Parts: sequence; structure tokens; C-alpha cells
Amino acid sequence: MKRWFVGFLLGLTAIFALTPMPGLGQTPATTPYTPPRTRDGHPDLQGIWQALNTAADDLEAHNASLGVPPGPGVVEGGAIPYQPSALARKKENFEKRATLDPETKCLLPGVPRITYMPGPFQIVQQADKVSILYEYRNAVRNIYMNGNPHPRGPIEWWMGDSRGRWEGNTLVVDVIYFNADTWFDRAGNFHSEALHVVERYTPTTPYHLLYEATIEDPKVFTRPWKISMPLYRRQEKEVEVLENACPAYLLEREWDNPTSTYFR
Repeated sequence: MKRWFVGFLLGLTAIFALTPMPGLGQTPATTPYTPPRTRDGHPDLQGIWQALNTAADDLEAHNASLGVPPGPGVVEGGAIPYQPSALARKKENFEKRATLDPETKCLLPGVPRITYMPGPFQIVQQADKVSILYEYRNAVRNIYMNGNPHPRGPIEWWMGDSRGRWEGNTLVVDVIYFNADTWFDRAGNFHSEALHVVERYTPTTPYHLLYEATIEDPKVFTRPWKISMPLYRRQEKEVEVLENACPAYLLEREWDNPTSTYFR
């Protein structure tokens, strides 16, 4: 009886040793996420989203400092490819950021900075445009679709001019016509009026969007460069984009300044 039982166990062990176990030593099959569709048949990106990182403080990797948490950075390749003269200006911006940063003057932060500013934003889709309603400064941005081209320039706007198209499940947004008065973050990373941004919003799960932005500015950078980060769908039952106006005393300071660029 004992010999039979021992033989049974040895045989069973051999069978398990020769039979691959699911998930062990194998690469699991990955199925691309298929998002729900709108009435027009396009991927439905609607909802309230938010970036949860330190990109608003500094796009590049940075250590903790007074009032600034540490962060690994969101720039692909690590460093922003500044031209030498532009790098010198970036360093000056950093040293004087308490007064030079446009955010301290309640100015619109531009694209892509507004995407990763503190606070959520809401995406609303219509047949001819995608609108983004930001909690930061209560800004509203319209992305015009259906092959609607950029207007004839040159034009200088705080948020640029956005024209979108679909590439599979990805919303691709081409943004031009910026002024030179916004920064990318609180660390002094900047651009000129020649800035060109191409954004990509790709749903990866029901609760995540992959946000990518390719940045080009021949007056400031030696080559195009890219940032990427996940955006998270807010899950609170009654979540909404709240009113978040700029402190009145800062606006009054701008209105009383005859050289203010606030309304340009």
C-alpha cells in the first residue's frame, strides 16, 4: 500500500513538472483597451481627469526643496534640450521665479502646463469640437475637429489655437499661435512665440488616459522633445470642476498696471 502511494505521488509530481502552469514563465496576452464610443462613433474621453505628479513644479527630475516635493520628472530622456543662450535664461528665470513666474500674476498658464496644474479638468465632446473645462482659473479651451484648419496667422494667444483629429483611439491636438509670456512650470522652463505643441490623449483603461505632448520651438530648443504622464479619472460620487478664480488682489494689481499684458 505504501509503495503504491509513493509511486502515485512520484507520477503526479512528474505530470506537474512537465505541464506548464498558466502565468508561470509565460508572457500574458495583452488585449488593447477598447474605450466606449460617443454617439458619433469616436472614443468617449468625457469625464473629470487630473494629473497626480510634480510636473507643475518642475518638468525635469528635482529634489525636494522648501514647499516643493521631489519628483522623477516627465521629460523623455531626462533633460530639456535648451540652446545655450536659452539655458542661461532658464537659470535666470529659476532664480527670479517668485516674481517672474506668470502664475504669480494670475495669467493663463498655456499649453501643456494647464494640463498638470493642481486641480481637475473636465472633457466634453461635441460633434464639431472637444471642450476642456479647467478648474485652474476656470479656463475653457475649445479643440476644433473635423479638419477645421488653424486660422491665418501670426496670432499670439495665451492658450494657443487647438485643432484636433482622431488617430484610432487617440485624440491628437495640434496647438500653435502662442505668446511668449507663459512658462512650462514653476522652475522657469520657458518658450518663445514660435512654440508648437502636439498633444495626444489615449485611453488605456476606463480610469486612465495617457497624456503625451511633443514640444518644438526652434528659437529656444535644439530639437523637439516630449513629456508624458497618466491622467486619472476622478472617482468621487459627486465630483465636479469647482470655481477657482484668481485672488482678487492680484487681479487688481494687473488692472492698475497700464503696461499689463493680462488682456492680450
